[in-house]
Amino acid sequence: QVQLVESGGGLVQPGGSLRLSCAASGGIFSILTMGWYRQAPGKQRELVATFTTGSSTNYADSVKGRFTISRDNAKNTAYLQMNSLKPEDTAVYYCNAVLRTTMGTDYSYWGQGTQVTVSS
Repeated sequence: QVQLVESGGGLVQPGGSLRLSCAASGGIFSILTMGWYRQAPGKQRELVATFTTGSSTNYADSVKGRFTISRDNAKNTAYLQMNSLKPEDTAVYYCNAVLRTTMGTDYSYWGQGTQVTVSS
């Protein structure tokens, strides 16, 4: 069964860094898109950073210059390196991927979410 498993969240001080990981497993033929979203209390889920078709990247204006999305194709894993963290980055971060399965279907999958808290 296809799964996205997230890790790397936690509590950090303002100005600190975290790296989130999102590992895809199961009957995956190819990864079409992969990215990160976040949802803070009382707010809508928003895009943070994504790979799009063709491996181009897209970042929210609020994280440009601080966050970097990357991937390890051999491990089917995406990463989100978060530097210079601010309290307003506090949210549950979700990995998302559009995957082509070995059954020949394309589908959007979500990870379970990982909490990032930036506080002194």
